[in-house]
Amino acid sequence: MAAARRGMFSRGGLRRWVRLGVPTVAIMAALPVVLTVLYIPPVVRPISTLMIKDLVTLQGYDRQWVALDDIAPVLAHSVIMSEDGQFCTHRGVDLGELKGVISDALDGEATRGASTIPMQTVKNLFLWNGRSFLRKVVELPLAIYFDALVPKRRIMEIYLNIAEWGPNIYGIEAASQHYFGKPASQLSRRQAALLAVTLPNPAARNPAKAGPGLRRLATVIERRAGKAGAYVQCLN
Repeated sequence: MAAARRGMFSRGGLRRWVRLGVPTVAIMAALPVVLTVLYIPPVVRPISTLMIKDLVTLQGYDRQWVALDDIAPVLAHSVIMSEDGQFCTHRGVDLGELKGVISDALDGEATRGASTIPMQTVKNLFLWNGRSFLRKVVELPLAIYFDALVPKRRIMEIYLNIAEWGPNIYGIEAASQHYFGKPASQLSRRQAALLAVTLPNPAARNPAKAGPGLRRLATVIERRAGKAGAYVQCLN
């Protein structure tokens, strides 16, 4: 056993690990670049890394893909006003929000979230869950690349179909059916707002049984969605 360990950490053993590791890292880095191109056509229905995890662990999941045209517009508007108000104008990363987060961190203050919808989309498609500086470093250029190649409407369609809305519940159609017993095309303004404010913490928030705090947030988003105007013009 000791001899095997010495062989592993010998110069020759290290070279073998490097020869194996470099191609593996290169493949992992190239995969999102290639998949982004493959995900542009609307006939392709991507799945997220969390959905893959649910399959591998034999939990399964509920996801019913639905085209953006078959989702109530107020739902997409509510998600933009809740998650990423500059979605239609930024290029994958909201530089204003990002600068604010960096400034807060340098000042020792609590940082707020600065994830855009493209950032959340690439995280869900290609990366791992949980807070990590390394993940953010990878996520930023991926979001810029993804936003540069994929039209905004397609980004929104993919995001709404892979976002987690509860344990083993992915995509707006499955969420709408699960929580409100109706298709996503028939969501009311209130239901859309409740679903939108559930996204930051779907494990703890239930839009069908919203507490006072969640209802207050939903009221704010419902009002903003009703006045979204130019903020959602890229979806028209």
